[in-house]
Parts: sequence; structure tokens; C-alpha cells
Amino acid sequence: MDELIKKDYNGLDEETLFIVSQTFKALADPTRIRILHLLSKKECSVTEISECLELKQSNVSHQLRFLKNLRLVKYRRDGKTMYYEHDDEHVMKTLQQTIDHALHE
Repeated sequence: MDELIKKDYNGLDEETLFIVSQTFKALADPTRIRILHLLSKKECSVTEISECLELKQSNVSHQLRFLKNLRLVKYRRDGKTMYYEHDDEHVMKTLQQTIDHALHE
């Protein structure tokens, strides 16, 4: 039986494992969860995120850089202002399902 399972099972490669673990690391931080949740509703500038979530702009920028490196958010420039939005529907669905799970009684 064990050989049958081993024969039929194609494991995850190292790159996939790394990306999955980094994605869960991003979702393990309450501040990043709050930012992603806000960005699931609308595109925002750093200032808007900072004001809406009552966070320091430096903290917001730091968290956005982390999320951008994982390609969970993307940005566009309009003059001197950078606007951010989420960049991965899979992760946003996972986040929403996890929030729904937490709210479920």
C-alpha cells in the first residue's frame, strides 16, 4: 500500500514549497492581513492605508514592500503618489475564506 501511494504521489518541488511557506508567512502577520483586507476592497495610496488602519506610514511602506516582493500586491504611480492593490486572486480567496472561518460560529 505504501509503495502504491509513493508511486502515485508527485511531491511539491522546492520552489513551490518556498513560495507557499512565504505566502503563509505573509498571512501570519496581523498588519499584513489588515492591509490585504483593505486592498481587497479598493486600491489605496500609502497615506490612505496609513490613515484608514491607523498605522505609521513607514510601517505601511515596509509591509507593502514585503507583500510586493511576494507579488501579493502591485502598484501604479500617479504623479508622486503610489497606489496599491492586491495582485493575487488565489491568495485573496484564501484570506477571505480564512476570515469567514474565523467569523463562523
